Amino acid sequence: MGEDKVDTRPAVTVSPAATVQPAAPAARPRSLSQQLLPAVHGLLARPLSSYYLLLASSGLLLLIGLTMVFSATSVKAYAEDGSAFSAIRNQLIFAVLGLIGFWVCQRLPASTLRFLGKYVLGAAIVLLVLLDLLMAMRSVGMIDADPQTGIVALGPLKAKLLWLYIGPIGIQPSEIAKLGVVLWGADIIARKGAALGHWRELAMPLFPLVGLLFVLVGYNDLGTMLVLLSLVIGLLWAAGVRMRVFAALGVLGLSGVGLLIAAASRGAGSGAVGEENYRLARITVLFKPLEDCQSDFCYQMVQGRSAIYEGGWFGVGLGKGALKWNWLPAADNDFIYAVVAEELGVVGCAVILALFAVLAYTGFRIARRVDDPFRRLAATGITTWLVAQAVINIGGVVGLLPITGLPLPFISTGGSALVVTLAAIGILASFARAEPDAARALHARPPARWVRLLWAPLPPLPPPRRPAKPRPPAR
Repeated sequence: MGEDKVDTRPAVTVSPAATVQPAAPAARPRSLSQQLLPAVHGLLARPLSSYYLLLASSGLLLLIGLTMVFSATSVKAYAEDGSAFSAIRNQLIFAVLGLIGFWVCQRLPASTLRFLGKYVLGAAIVLLVLLDLLMAMRSVGMIDADPQTGIVALGPLKAKLLWLYIGPIGIQPSEIAKLGVVLWGADIIARKGAALGHWRELAMPLFPLVGLLFVLVGYNDLGTMLVLLSLVIGLLWAAGVRMRVFAALGVLGLSGVGLLIAAASRGAGSGAVGEENYRLARITVLFKPLEDCQSDFCYQMVQGRSAIYEGGWFGVGLGKGALKWNWLPAADNDFIYAVVAEELGVVGCAVILALFAVLAYTGFRIARRVDDPFRRLAATGITTWLVAQAVINIGGVVGLLPITGLPLPFISTGGSALVVTLAAIGILASFARAEPDAARALHARPPARWVRLLWAPLPPLPPPRRPAKPRPPAR
């Protein structure tokens, strides 16, 4: 047998710590939504969840609105025209036009929307000038209004408070102004970028043109001017403007509101020289006990609260409300939320509030997730506009805010408002499809060609994600 070989290699001492496996990275704590609502969190994590939430909430609001308009107008329409469907027929026509606007705006790229913004705003300013000119001529006695209809006519142009008629076509210029401010304002602010930190960048041309628009809109419609003010504040907030700008804008806005309230005594809006200032009266009635208030605005508030009281939790039943029969003023428009409260009760009102909350969440979610600054600003502006208008309308009906005459988006009757609102939802839908994850998912599994031709084209594919830089080794 051979001799055993001796191992001459040096012995290595292994530290016990070296045999320990590296620790796994600490798990990130689960959010509250993941803990309480895992199914909902999973649905929201899908690439196209914003798009489907937007379609669902706005579609349900539109369906509820058409139902409530028919309920609020059927009896009066039958008594006046012999057909219970005359009013809802017009609303359905405007809903179809609005859906066409939704379809068109959903297909437009962001570059086209930026290009169209200045033309939409310019058309709104021209129409507002014509409307205010006719109303001012009525106030000074140069033109007499029809005693029965209140319409002021000058050649082919006719005006009635918020409406401008060019031949047989009736338009509400203030509704077009909202969309124009969103598109033009988002484009201007996105172009300025970081330069918005300087006052001179805000002074030209944003503030002067917006101030002119406030005067043109607020002369006839103070409520819409407040919506525009909220919209501009939303745009500036999304742009990251300094707080002192908001303070200055608040002071100027309150001063402008005060002047426009005082202008009602000189014929602005539906006011008249020598009569009570109706805008001031709408504010003062909030601080008076209802039993001591004898004005017409107190009557509106009382009837609105009576409808809410009569409805209770579950309402008297769809179509069975009685206060809409000439007891509740503007039951199909300004006070349609009171009709909802009477016929569908607190539950119906809560459903509408929940749908508006979903719409607000979805709009701001889209603004947070898109990469393009223009899309982010425009999405914030549209969402702020719709939510502010809903809050002002509902607050006026329940007696928390002054009555302003604003329609409730999707729910109230009105052609221009519904068409423009659905067009704005189409713009939001286009932005939702352009979210980075949504765009990648659509390009990964593109829909059929006929779907892209008839519904919406594929959004632009976002740039590829940059690989994360490796961390330096710990010492």
